[in-house]
Amino acid sequence: MIEILKEYGISFLWTDGYHLTGIAVTLWLLVVSVTIGFFISIPLSVARVSSYKIFSVPVWLFSYVFRGTPLYVQLLIFYSGVYTLGVVRDTEFLNWFFRSGYNCVLLSLVLNTCAYTTEIFAGSIRETKAGEVEAARAYGFSTWAMYTKIIIPSALRRAMPAYSNEVIMMLHSTSLAFAATVPDILKIARDVNAATYMPFHAFGIAAVIYLVISLILISLFKRAEKRWLKHLAPASQNA
Repeated sequence: MIEILKEYGISFLWTDGYHLTGIAVTLWLLVVSVTIGFFISIPLSVARVSSYKIFSVPVWLFSYVFRGTPLYVQLLIFYSGVYTLGVVRDTEFLNWFFRSGYNCVLLSLVLNTCAYTTEIFAGSIRETKAGEVEAARAYGFSTWAMYTKIIIPSALRRAMPAYSNEVIMMLHSTSLAFAATVPDILKIARDVNAATYMPFHAFGIAAVIYLVISLILISLFKRAEKRWLKHLAPASQNA
């Protein structure tokens, strides 16, 4: 099978010239979207749990829209729909941005994972024990110091199991990039199938690659959980 892939110049693992491989494109989309979404979701999650509706309602609406609509539809809107607007075509930056399939895929992935991650972190912040907050106030912590030194670090550790699932789901979501002609793993698998008429081999290899990447990510998160969530393990395991 590998020889057939070489013959047609289409590969998951190697490249011709400056073009990225399917695996490299998939990992690039995953890492960039998850990283940007992670850092944006932290202040959004704080706003989400705020008692001031001027902060919490817009974040709730953002989360509701992007969690309530399919990612594939969001991608099609950004890639096919937005560019039909006159204001987008007439604005130089917007014209350049939405002409690129990479930009449209990355934007849709960032906004989607940001919405889910915000709710994950917000739920974890709500689970913060009242004793931790009272102790911080007793020591004279300001609101900023209390959130940055106690609440957010504690919430991020508790959210790790749920967040690991979100990262795995984002890996699977990158497979939608083919809709914007981005040469990720699935796009190359479709090209291989079109060139060789061997769908079982083409999509089977793609499935194995996704599985291997998923197992690596799961292993990394398991190691992180053992390190940062050790205090939550039963006493018999810590002994």
